[in-house]
Amino acid sequence: MRTEPDIVIIGSGIGGATVAAGLAPSGAEILILEAGGHIEDRPENRDQRAIFQRGHFRPKETWYEAGGVGFNPGNYYNVGGNSKFYGAVLTRYRREDFEEMQHLDGVSPAWPFPYEELEPWYSKAEALYQVRGRLGEDPTEPAHSHDYPHDPVADEPAIARVRKRLAEIGLHPYSLPLGIDIERWLAKGKTPWDAHPNSFDGKMDAETAALAAALEYPNVRLQTGSRVTRLATAPDGKAITTVHYVKEGAEHSVSPKLVILSAGAVQSAVLLLRSADDRNPAGLANRSDQVGRNFMNHNSSAVIALSPWYRNDSIYQKTFGLNDFYLSDGAGGPPLGNIQLLGRVSGAILKANMPAMPEWLLNQVSARGIDFYAMSEDLPSPDSRVMVDGDRVVLKWVRTNWQAHLDLVAKLKAVLRKAGFPVVLARAFDKRTPSHQCGTVRIGKDPDEAPLDVYCRAFDHPNLFVVDAGFLPTSAAVNPALTVAAQALRVADHIIQEDLRS
Repeated sequence: MRTEPDIVIIGSGIGGATVAAGLAPSGAEILILEAGGHIEDRPENRDQRAIFQRGHFRPKETWYEAGGVGFNPGNYYNVGGNSKFYGAVLTRYRREDFEEMQHLDGVSPAWPFPYEELEPWYSKAEALYQVRGRLGEDPTEPAHSHDYPHDPVADEPAIARVRKRLAEIGLHPYSLPLGIDIERWLAKGKTPWDAHPNSFDGKMDAETAALAAALEYPNVRLQTGSRVTRLATAPDGKAITTVHYVKEGAEHSVSPKLVILSAGAVQSAVLLLRSADDRNPAGLANRSDQVGRNFMNHNSSAVIALSPWYRNDSIYQKTFGLNDFYLSDGAGGPPLGNIQLLGRVSGAILKANMPAMPEWLLNQVSARGIDFYAMSEDLPSPDSRVMVDGDRVVLKWVRTNWQAHLDLVAKLKAVLRKAGFPVVLARAFDKRTPSHQCGTVRIGKDPDEAPLDVYCRAFDHPNLFVVDAGFLPTSAAVNPALTVAAQALRVADHIIQEDLRS
């Protein structure tokens, strides 16, 4: 009688939790190893001074730039991964994102399969994450085989006025597809959900949507506080035979049939590199020398529009976006990117970046402003990479397509001024905010150019899959969570059909 699990999933973020939900009905014995624990229901969850000023939830971790300078990354280790803090924007890549696309700074390569291959799984992912949205508002929206499961989250009055102004000057504001039960969220506290941790308060994250569905099955087990340190292979260097992990200071191991690595784009690459052995001296799944390479993180900026004649009394704010400059610059030029509302930025949040300013004054500024997030595609580059140096994680992020992002911010500033906001300020995000980390272990058709096949199976290791944003061959210019979830469901179905029947 087999005592080992059939499948070990490493990590419980969007990729790991969703693939678990897809695999759960198979009956296979599934063990999910999560390095962190559950986010408890505590006052700090809604305390903006604790979150933004004191960094209460930030990990006690240091990554390093290629030159040796350390920094504290916003990469979270808990059940549900980074999705516990995400803005719950669950957007599909555009159909064109799966094709080769010329950008100002280079080419975004084509995916190894078209949008139509992933479309049914997008619909299943939208159902799993209970997405709120509305079709027909965004001209760039790709074809949907099913409508959104729920109506969109309503604009608050101050936000509806700005949406109306933008439409009047010829833009096409659309309702963001959101994984949020707004009534449940507000019942717990009158705050935004964007960047606020979720403890079953109405946000549909990896834990509350996908993992909760998976754990309804008796064959799925979650083990927290279990940090995986190494994967070991058979003597021929092919099959993964052992997963080594540390729990409560003691070393343990488990030997499943299949291993699904879902630790996030950075940490999945780190684990593969640290698992190098005699047969795989450059790290696992790394025949192509591409593990860790092609790191992408989006070029993004916060843009705050201010007017003495505008009063923003909204609580959550984050309900609409703009894709008028997504497929082109609006005048026949190359693509620029996506624009969406940020969660409401209060004086307490502003003070985190302007500590010398009194919070009461920043609240006065906030009350007359509306906050946007401008996001442009970061093109894959082999020089942009995750590396390991002993115990150190080294991140060399080489920004690409930056001028296009500056052009997007300029376009946004111009339309906001036209919409009645005479003062518009912008601040770029940097590597300390890797919330849209992707690439590093990409899919492809050629094992000499990509570590994974189109179902996220490692070309070099038949029982190893990598299912997180690391598999993404491009970053597009939208939030990656739904695309990761859709591919995770597709991969789970493939495993059930091909691996669990053998």
